[in-house]
Amino acid sequence: MLNANDTTYFDMSGLMIYDPIITEDDVQEPIPTAQFIDYWTGLFPFNDTFRADIHARDKKCGYSAYVEEYLVYPPKGPQPQPKALPGRGDPECEGIFYDVIEAATLINPCFNIYQVSTTCPVLWDVLGFPGSIPFTPEGTQVYFNRTDVKNAIHAPLNVDWALCAELPVFTGRDRSAPSIHTALPHVIDATKNVIIGHGALDMVLLANGTLLGIQNMTWGGKLGFQNRPTQPFYVPASSIANSLSSLAAEGVFGTVITERGLTYIGVALSGHMIPQYAPSAAYRQLEFLLGRVNCLNCTVPFTTDAVAAPQNPQPLGDGTTLQEWSNTGEINRRSWS
Repeated sequence: MLNANDTTYFDMSGLMIYDPIITEDDVQEPIPTAQFIDYWTGLFPFNDTFRADIHARDKKCGYSAYVEEYLVYPPKGPQPQPKALPGRGDPECEGIFYDVIEAATLINPCFNIYQVSTTCPVLWDVLGFPGSIPFTPEGTQVYFNRTDVKNAIHAPLNVDWALCAELPVFTGRDRSAPSIHTALPHVIDATKNVIIGHGALDMVLLANGTLLGIQNMTWGGKLGFQNRPTQPFYVPASSIANSLSSLAAEGVFGTVITERGLTYIGVALSGHMIPQYAPSAAYRQLEFLLGRVNCLNCTVPFTTDAVAAPQNPQPLGDGTTLQEWSNTGEINRRSWS
């Protein structure tokens, strides 16, 4: 779109992506796994034996050491090439991520990798996909498979709708380089208006892995964020969220940082699909993307409310959702032997 130089059809002025794959799978899944389960200890109530095994393997694989070395502000330098990543090719290391999921599912049969605070019973979802377990109760129908809905949107009546493709959508797999190397910096530098949001409860991709990817990306002439994310992400009170059918979150709802045209937002209480789990937070981010507001750490009301609701008059303090780091890279967690 940017290269087309066609403002009639491709007038791109910004980009917003949620819980994206932007770097190597190792960085976004197994490497930050130990920090993730420590941060959410109450949601991963493993026995001491299993937790000790995970931490022993984490140490052996050099995963925590990698986070301590590279999740710092500003970055110390570029991160290793993919072939030199810690634990690469070692099944015991690469299996940490999936072993944690398997153990969590034994304890909580309704464990949802998309939102790790989910417990039984499995909830009904109009899209037929409430989480890791597809579930359509007897007597219900997925919304987009209803005949009246298909007719309304001119969809073929003989085709079933699905939230995720059953077959790979890339023929022969997508072999392009992770977007942090070329594509994403190009969009940031061209638009100065890119937002990356990440739900704090998402385990499909881990927030610290996304931040590690950002700290290995060069845009605006510099590598990574120069400052540690500390600003509060504020979701305004709404004048229409006053009934059980329209309740939505408000207040400090995560952490935000903006530098050189890139904004990162860690969203509290949200899983993988931020507009689904935290719609008011996603709506505020959309206002920022469209230029309706110029801040995400301020108490400016929603611009679409006919009557502006009163906002929090108290100091907002720091942001939330930071998962197990300090500016020196030190990870503060319980030691396991």
